[in-house]
Amino acid sequence: MDLGLKGRQAVVCASSRGLGRACALELARAGCDVVVNGRDRAVLERTADEIRAETGAEVIAVAGDVTTRAGQDALLQAAPRVDILVNNNGGPPLRDFREIDREALLAGVVGNMAAPIELVQRVIDGMVERRFGRIVNITSATVKMPIARLDLSSGARAGLTGFLAGVARSVAHANVTINFLLPGAFETRRRRSNEQAAAERRGIPVETVRQETQAGIPAGRFGDASEFGAACAFLCSGQAGYITGQSLLIDGGAYPGVL
Repeated sequence: MDLGLKGRQAVVCASSRGLGRACALELARAGCDVVVNGRDRAVLERTADEIRAETGAEVIAVAGDVTTRAGQDALLQAAPRVDILVNNNGGPPLRDFREIDREALLAGVVGNMAAPIELVQRVIDGMVERRFGRIVNITSATVKMPIARLDLSSGARAGLTGFLAGVARSVAHANVTINFLLPGAFETRRRRSNEQAAAERRGIPVETVRQETQAGIPAGRFGDASEFGAACAFLCSGQAGYITGQSLLIDGGAYPGVL
């Protein structure tokens, strides 16, 4: 399917690895010029080279922290016309809520709520003027199904969802959409890190933790990042202009509800 994105400019935050990288790759395949971002310059440059080689797209690598003004400035300078913004950032580590002090609490809110909102504020008027814009926020399945020890991540991402829900309706008339992708259990470095932490806390093998998690997924497996990237690209497409303010859960059926 031609997604109608040839020549569009996309900024994908935290895209040197994992789900962010998958989104950047699929947007490049669809014909976008893509700005990729990450904190580790060496990893980021390697990712940019790989996406260029695979797709032939123009890919600009911008190293920096999207939670800072300097990091955001660098991203937006690399793409003066942002047609597509994919907000993404690593979440706070697993931690009992009693252990979260004020500094950690504020850092979690900045990373997973405030920074994405700031980027939306900076690009949305241009999208409205040009009568095209796609904003996709990568949040988490825990927005719908909270998990103990991920309370800060769940809370900040739920706050982002609530904040931008009204914004989405205010710009829909201009062919600007704002949606949310909620990943469940995917094969990513963060998942492996969480599995290791859970195994150490419980004193059991990592493979036991993996098997337990997979047993709770009706699909019987973890998600592949390419599946997530394809969903992101579709939400950014010309064909998705009538989808806005929605939270798309991608979890292999793990969430048991209907809403």
